[in-house]
Amino acid sequence: MKNYTVSVIIETKPELDDPEGDVILKNLILKKNSNVLKIRTSKILNFVIREKNQQTAKSVVNKLCDELRLYNKIVSTITIDVAN
Repeated sequence: MKNYTVSVIIETKPELDDPEGDVILKNLILKKNSNVLKIRTSKILNFVIREKNQQTAKSVVNKLCDELRLYNKIVSTITIDVAN
């Protein structure tokens, strides 16, 4: 068994509005940083998990995210990355 760091990025689906990103963008425009065209926000969860391999670690974390409802499948997507 080995320890793996598993990162889960939770993002609003691209076809949906991102109100938090819009507020940040509006504040940047007010401060004259008009070169920024769009901002999308996300949340990162970092797990350290002990499993037999990377694939199992990814699968276990994916299952935890679903079972614990750590994100809303209707409005969000997740990306899972495993590091040694």
